[in-house]
Amino acid sequence: MSRTTRKRLRLGLGASAFLLVAGLVPSPAHAEDVTDYAITVDPATKGAKIDDTMYGVFFEDINRAADGGLYAELVQNRSFEYSTDDNTSYTPLTAWSVSGSGQVVNDDGRLNARNRNYLSLGAGSSVTNSGYNTGIRVEGGKRYDFSVWARAQSGTALTVSLGDTDGSPATARRIAVRKGGWARYKVSFTAARTSSDGRLTVASSAAAALDMVSLFPRDTYRHEANGLRKDLAEKVAALHPGFVRFPGGCLVNTGSMEDYSAASGYQRKRSYQWKDTVGPVETRATNSNFWGYDQSYGLGYYEYFRFAEDIGAMPLPVVPALVTGCGQNKAVADDALLKRHVQDTLDLIEFANGPVTSEWGGERARMGHPKPFHLTHIEVGNEENLPNEFFARFRQFRAAIQAKYPHMRVISNSGPDDSGSTFDTAWKLNKDAKVDMVDEHYYNSPRWFLQNNDRYDSYDRSGPKVFLGEYASGGNAFKNGLAEAAYMTGLERNADVVQLASYAPLFANEDYVQWSPDMVWFNNHASWGSANYEVQKLFMNNVGDRVVPSTATGTPALLTPISGAVGLSTWDTTAAYDDVKVTDADGNTLLTDDFSGDASKWTHTGAGSWSVQDGQYVQTSENAENTMVSAGDPSWHDYDLRVKATKKSGREGFLVAFGVKDTGNYYWWNLGGWGNTQSAVEQAVDGGKSTLLSKAGSVETGRAYDVHVKVRGRQVTLYLDGQEWGSFTDDKPAEPFRQVVTEDHKTGDLIVKVVNAQSSAARTTIDLGGAKVASTARVTTLAAAPDAVNSETSRAVAPTASTFSGVADRFTYTFRANSITFLRLRQR
Repeated sequence: MSRTTRKRLRLGLGASAFLLVAGLVPSPAHAEDVTDYAITVDPATKGAKIDDTMYGVFFEDINRAADGGLYAELVQNRSFEYSTDDNTSYTPLTAWSVSGSGQVVNDDGRLNARNRNYLSLGAGSSVTNSGYNTGIRVEGGKRYDFSVWARAQSGTALTVSLGDTDGSPATARRIAVRKGGWARYKVSFTAARTSSDGRLTVASSAAAALDMVSLFPRDTYRHEANGLRKDLAEKVAALHPGFVRFPGGCLVNTGSMEDYSAASGYQRKRSYQWKDTVGPVETRATNSNFWGYDQSYGLGYYEYFRFAEDIGAMPLPVVPALVTGCGQNKAVADDALLKRHVQDTLDLIEFANGPVTSEWGGERARMGHPKPFHLTHIEVGNEENLPNEFFARFRQFRAAIQAKYPHMRVISNSGPDDSGSTFDTAWKLNKDAKVDMVDEHYYNSPRWFLQNNDRYDSYDRSGPKVFLGEYASGGNAFKNGLAEAAYMTGLERNADVVQLASYAPLFANEDYVQWSPDMVWFNNHASWGSANYEVQKLFMNNVGDRVVPSTATGTPALLTPISGAVGLSTWDTTAAYDDVKVTDADGNTLLTDDFSGDASKWTHTGAGSWSVQDGQYVQTSENAENTMVSAGDPSWHDYDLRVKATKKSGREGFLVAFGVKDTGNYYWWNLGGWGNTQSAVEQAVDGGKSTLLSKAGSVETGRAYDVHVKVRGRQVTLYLDGQEWGSFTDDKPAEPFRQVVTEDHKTGDLIVKVVNAQSSAARTTIDLGGAKVASTARVTTLAAAPDAVNSETSRAVAPTASTFSGVADRFTYTFRANSITFLRLRQR
């Protein structure tokens, strides 16, 4: 929507939920008062129903979310399976140190065929594990359960000790290992003191073989064996999520689709396949994790189902579609393998729901859960960039599932972005095939989320429903939470289209980060919810059952022309630039540089290495990301940028920037991005990027391209080798004032949810449209500085509860600057 004059707009909004209230300064209601905004509620009109499963969580083993995270095992690399396939720095003894003699062996003496390695420890030798982060975390006075699989030809005594890096006396236990084959031995400890630097040592008096060396806290979530870390599980439970999506993500649609067996050569880089992850933990396969470490699968499908059940959430598993994504982008052409995966998916449903007399229902029962898990939704695939190839395979999965389980909801997806050719193609295929639900994923800037609150207003009400399976605004500051909250009011308003939504990712261990931002952060001794977590928690705990239609006036704004300097950059590529010229709208030269001399006009603010070579400006670091150099005046507007660009080597293409304000605020034309598979215009706002325009395509190495960017007002036209490539107009306002109203049928409350994502308070008239409510409202508020972040030592963003006694059919309320406020109004 274009806004070029200062006028007040009425924006349709609605919702359903409890209240998270922005800190406010309440004001008495007077008809003559002048207010900044007006909210009008229409309680007589019936709005969309909101499902109990509206908001959930997405768990993927990224940032060591499983091993070293939610999975409570304290020993790292407990079965000596680490490999260079997982990480080039790994060995089978990563996280272990041997005193004396000991080596990892892979031979017929192993524990079982799927647990390939074991440790051969010499007589009088010991092995010590350093755990995760700074060490093994123990708390004084609490119990810890140790177990190990061992064998010794002549029998031996193991001494198991739990010590510290500072040399403090260790707590020790002795285990007698019988002569003969493999057996499991157990002993428990009471920690003498609290430490985050613990070390576990196992010493043997005689030669012995060891495997599955394990230490668990007794106090796991719900005190379950092979259990979950209590504080992390409790943080998820406190959200009261409607569903848990698992296990991925890129874990699902990357790597080999083969199994872990002799027939496949024990593939170590495989997609996440559920049968690898069930049964006794010592028989579960190991696998390389796409994010650069090992997966023990101690936390597997059974544990996921149990966790979802324990917290009252719907399980939502994702299975491979045999088309890889996340930069791999290959379709597996093997009919037999496809049929096997289709059958595996049917077997998964049987594992979840089948009777104990069935093969896989019986396996569930043997694992300790004879009752079914009541699986109702299953997703096939994740963010595939090859929509036609994906959908051909998706059809086969869906047909087989619906033939055997006609009431199962089978979810498809629309690729990795919020728009573009892949997105459009995928949505057309899904609509034409009358798919039940489509999973959308996007990670954009806070500005994008403020601009696109109305995204789902125009979606076809009779088409597939939307599962917003992954989204985030690029940071963990409160300004990110504000933008996400504003967007969530639009999700709730469109609850008849958007039926499921989950922020992503869920967890990050602060010492093993591959992706940021994340909802919950932790180390080996503490955990804390981000500002985004506080937003999600307030929304999830106050959803409501139905939207009550409402409208609100908008914020007057005057959009100025796109302005800024110009820039050149690369990403995982070396490139050369020449003949840069910038002219204003009248043709007057603002900048010209043929690099016949030096590069003194340019400022290097990014990574990489730039130099003038043979009359070109060349970036020579092939592995550097965002190597930006910029030139010109940040006040420039209405100009033409021309440059010759040549890719010299690397994975991607090159980037030409315009509207450059600083290192975190600019536009760039990314030519040959995403592994040289597509080109796009992206906008960066405070460091967070969003895509404005994208097309499939690649750039050729060694070819010089003529790049021309024409900026007029807020319209940009892009030319490649003299041909128009595309254009866009960035004139959508980033509306900071958003609201939605829902009704809680259980309590009868109206919940007025208001987000004020700006630096000034918003004095607002609220007209309840004749609804009969009590004069006092319960208020919940999140308010903080925009850059406030939560940490291990500071909870700068936290909700406050209060009451407001000035409620009437029409009343005035002042919403604090940078706040999220939920007003719960009791209907009479």
